[in-house]
Amino acid sequence: MDLTGKTAIVTGGGRDIGRACVMELAAQGANIVINYHASSKGADSAVAEIVAAGGRAIAMQGDLTKEADARALVAAAVAEFGGVDTLVHVTGGILARVPMAEMTLDHWQAVMDVNLTSFVLMVRECLPHMPEGSSIVGLASQAGRDGGGPGAAAYGASKGALMTLVRGLSKELGPKIRVNGICPGMIDTDFHNIFTKPEVRTHVANITPLKREGTSQDVAKLAVFLASDDAAFITGANVDINGGMLFS
Repeated sequence: MDLTGKTAIVTGGGRDIGRACVMELAAQGANIVINYHASSKGADSAVAEIVAAGGRAIAMQGDLTKEADARALVAAAVAEFGGVDTLVHVTGGILARVPMAEMTLDHWQAVMDVNLTSFVLMVRECLPHMPEGSSIVGLASQAGRDGGGPGAAAYGASKGALMTLVRGLSKELGPKIRVNGICPGMIDTDFHNIFTKPEVRTHVANITPLKREGTSQDVAKLAVFLASDDAAFITGANVDINGGMLFS
């Protein structure tokens, strides 16, 4: 994979899967634009590492559930690098485990906004600046297939909707732009450090054929493949990466 001269925006690029995507894209030669919400330390250190290695990268704080912040991020990418060849959208989260009987409209809307609306806004803002052969990769989840764990129905629904949007956009934007999704299972990130009990993580790892959790680097390598021309005949796919925990 060679992304030399290409420009990639990575949202949620300050930590975990997002930061791993940043570093893998940079290793393949891409210019990098990092969005972060709260993870300034990880984003700034990624920029420093990339620049020290001879690459080009900038980082910008923003809340991508807001139109103005999404627009400003894309404008910064265009001003710095002239366009956008790849969007890797990692922004998202469960926010809290809330059963339906306790669901507030505010929580429901917040989950939909951070996982789905942010993706819609970023795709919309990037499109006028994406040339033929560009690619979009959205981070969905295994929860989009199986509904998620306890208290995660809203999260699962948002990720299922993102998966459907990937399919619809692949038809709407092809052949100029490819659009794919990734459905991670149990990946060793802060998401599970915060929201999943250790015994559940151990159990899930033990019942997968590969007998381990995934890593952020595992997901990043898949994301960069889908973003690259090596995946030129793949679009509208939501690719599972879960160690064999779920077959779809």
